[in-house]
Amino acid sequence: MKANEGTPTPPPEDRRQVKARRTREALAQAAVELVLERGLGDVTVEAIAERADVTRRTFSRHFSGKEDAALDFTRADGARINAALRARPEDEPPLLAYRGAVADWLADRETPAWHHRPGLRELYTALDEEPALFAAYERIRVDAQDESVRIIADRLGTDPSWDLRPEVVVGAAAGVLTAALRTWARGADKYAEDLAPLVTRAYDELIGEAARSAATSDIASRE
Repeated sequence: MKANEGTPTPPPEDRRQVKARRTREALAQAAVELVLERGLGDVTVEAIAERADVTRRTFSRHFSGKEDAALDFTRADGARINAALRARPEDEPPLLAYRGAVADWLADRETPAWHHRPGLRELYTALDEEPALFAAYERIRVDAQDESVRIIADRLGTDPSWDLRPEVVVGAAAGVLTAALRTWARGADKYAEDLAPLVTRAYDELIGEAARSAATSDIASRE
């Protein structure tokens, strides 16, 4: 049984919500395009608003700055991973649940994961070159992982303020995903466009290394 079975389906968006979502998406896309075209330092909020055909004031209703707008895709996908994590079977071990949530995100063809979108491999690579962009990315990543910790803690029926397990699971599982993303972004000529096989391999590496370490520790304890 999945954790969210029996939860009512959320009501469809009304026209105002649809318009707001589309405006936000247009601003985020404009920010990505301009950052890739000019570099972060030469992009202004005004230019993003103009590219999206909205006012500066409208931009400020959606985003705190140009970095926030350019990285909105990471926030949205973090939320989707967490939604998938909530929906995983209740009896699934936390690490496997997180891995399964990431797999669900990558397999969603209705709303494809960000790595399928044009230019975002280049934007992810730019994180290493733009300190302000990297700082914004880290804030978004930490917020998403904090929510993941709360979800895992709820699954375990524990309090993450004293129980290390939720933080450890999320730190390891999210770290593996980050490692796969960085390898994928830097190896444009080596890896296929689909990120999923690389993520699978990365999680297999984590589980395999944990098993080898446990075996070595067990042998050492017997000597």
